[in-house]
Amino acid sequence: MTAAPVALVGHPDPLTYAVASALRAQGRRSVICRLVTRDPGEDAEGIAFRLEHLGSLLRRLGELGVEEVCFVGAIVRPRLDPRQVDAATLPLVPRLAEALGKGDDGALRVALALFEEAGFRIRAAQDLAPFLLPPPGLLGRCRPSARQEEDARRAERVHRLIAPADIGQGVVVRDGQVLAVEAAPGTDWMLRSLAGMAEGAVFLKAPKRGQDRRADLPVIGPATIERAREARIGVVAIEAGGVMVLNREITVAAADEAGIVLWVREPAP
Repeated sequence: MTAAPVALVGHPDPLTYAVASALRAQGRRSVICRLVTRDPGEDAEGIAFRLEHLGSLLRRLGELGVEEVCFVGAIVRPRLDPRQVDAATLPLVPRLAEALGKGDDGALRVALALFEEAGFRIRAAQDLAPFLLPPPGLLGRCRPSARQEEDARRAERVHRLIAPADIGQGVVVRDGQVLAVEAAPGTDWMLRSLAGMAEGAVFLKAPKRGQDRRADLPVIGPATIERAREARIGVVAIEAGGVMVLNREITVAAADEAGIVLWVREPAP
């Protein structure tokens, strides 16, 4: 018996295609559901949908035999246009408005609940593609200095302090000073803002304390290393079991070439 397809919902990015590839290797099909902000038109990859048509998407996935849904890809927070809401989505509008008024984690919790209430089981990207989570330890040749180890601990403490505010998943620290905190524009924007200014600093990436790990688990990859190199970051530290690494061999090689420590850290108790 053929396994039911898995819906991959979000704005497609490299993580989306990594999960889709992992499913293919398991002999499973995926349906990529791309969230767009304009009339979707045709989509060769799967289904393009507007937020205002979410109710119709839920019905369509049921018709396709989808039983499991994975929220994967870049977070896009479109505005809700009341004029575009279709009949199937109208009952969901209060919940959608609630979600759009929350931080990323709060919004995702509402979205997850809507899909679960429609009868779908939520699957995490790291469960469908467990190889994306690297083991604890140093992934490359470079090692952190004692000062950088202390900065990593400082970054973790700061990260835990800001987690209740649902702000972001990254912190940059050098010599005990917080240089940057990730916010809505994301990791790349934060690192670009530090270009040439963060020599030897520690960039810590970790999920927010208490976030629902079935969606929006942090991800790094070769592009992250390139942004870190431009900022002269010395250490990219990620939480063990909490951050996925795309194209691991390429990412590790890029870190080694740039002289950047790539460190998978066990979180403090």
